[in-house]
Amino acid sequence: MSGYNAVLARNTEKAPKSIGPYSQTVAFSHYNNFSAQLPIDPTTGKLVAGGAKEQADQCLKNIKAILESINHVMDDVVRMTIILKNISDIEVVDGIYSTFFSSYLPTRTTVAVAALPMDALVQIEVLITNGEGTIPNAPQAGDLIKLTNTTDNAPKNSHSTQIVAFSHYNNISAQLPIDPISGKLVAGGIKAQTGQCLKNIKAILESIDIPFDDIVKITIFLKDFADLEAVNEVYATFFPDSAIARFVAYVPARTTVSVSALPMDALVQIEAVVSHGDGTPPQAVEDRHGLIIEANNTEHAPKNSLSTQTVAFSHYNHISAQLPLDPTTGKTVTGGVKEQAAQCLKNTQAILKSIDHVMDDVVKVNIFLNNIQDIKAVDEVYTTFFPSGIPARRTIGVSALPEGALIQIEVVVANAEGTPPKA
Repeated sequence: MSGYNAVLARNTEKAPKSIGPYSQTVAFSHYNNFSAQLPIDPTTGKLVAGGAKEQADQCLKNIKAILESINHVMDDVVRMTIILKNISDIEVVDGIYSTFFSSYLPTRTTVAVAALPMDALVQIEVLITNGEGTIPNAPQAGDLIKLTNTTDNAPKNSHSTQIVAFSHYNNISAQLPIDPISGKLVAGGIKAQTGQCLKNIKAILESIDIPFDDIVKITIFLKDFADLEAVNEVYATFFPDSAIARFVAYVPARTTVSVSALPMDALVQIEAVVSHGDGTPPQAVEDRHGLIIEANNTEHAPKNSLSTQTVAFSHYNHISAQLPLDPTTGKTVTGGVKEQAAQCLKNTQAILKSIDHVMDDVVKVNIFLNNIQDIKAVDEVYTTFFPSGIPARRTIGVSALPEGALIQIEVVVANAEGTPPKA
């Protein structure tokens, strides 16, 4: 029997059946990756009656039902993403949210997007701890603990924790351009706001003695895609951060998402996933020190100077979101959404092949569509790459994508061999 972790996909009848070819939850190593939950009544398969309040309640009930089916609880949530059709619904959603998290609060990201599947008003996604790990028939360190931290040097929020570490990852709440002293948005335009988001992330990391270059993945949420060039100017002043990172030209994997609105009417919000080489107790010191970040690029997929195609740490690979670009020309492939979806997945496949991985190692897929009605057409192509329908998934409609694309696809990949310790 192999000592490697295995991909473990699970479904329960007590939560809605997935509306596409994907699993409710896919566990790998010490994390469970959940598909984003829509406000669907599992008995009828239809959206629940009512507004955002009722829909948020149903999303969270569905998440709770999936958790219970795998012997987990709501306090095992380390990161939550709340996706709204209308940002004005945030207060009513927060009211429901508080009834599910009375003491411990996970990290959180909240955005409003152009459209959601089934014309829903709310969709909620979670990342869950999996202390028992996924080595077949060999439970691992089931008593791993979460470590939470909050610093006065970054903005605080009554509905989220700034950072939650579990096993070998730190999960950070998406940072808005808030001055931590005043609690208000910083003055100035997109450049000032981008700089403040990144300063807030850096302050949180410094509070736990983690260097900025331990970030493995960045997601930038932009209200106006025309601001992307200005954001990139500021971004390039933060990455690479250290002399070592500059020497190897290390930059994290990255995804940029167009949103219709952000909390506090911000222009930008930035989310980071961070490596945690020390792990969380009670892992033995010899098992948790000295892991390295492995970054990789291949000529067989599109390159970008501001992102690395894949960044592996411990038992996960984080892949930059792939656009439908032909790697030989650097241009968007001809055709419609089917051709573009196929190219996104071919690029992903090429990246995985370059690091000796396969599509079956994918545990989570995020699909960004310029037209939410294209889901069925995309699924026709998607099933040729994922015939078993195993990865967990999230699909949202966005108002714009880089290069004028119709679709963008991001994946998270299992890394059974882990990353080696420093020599």
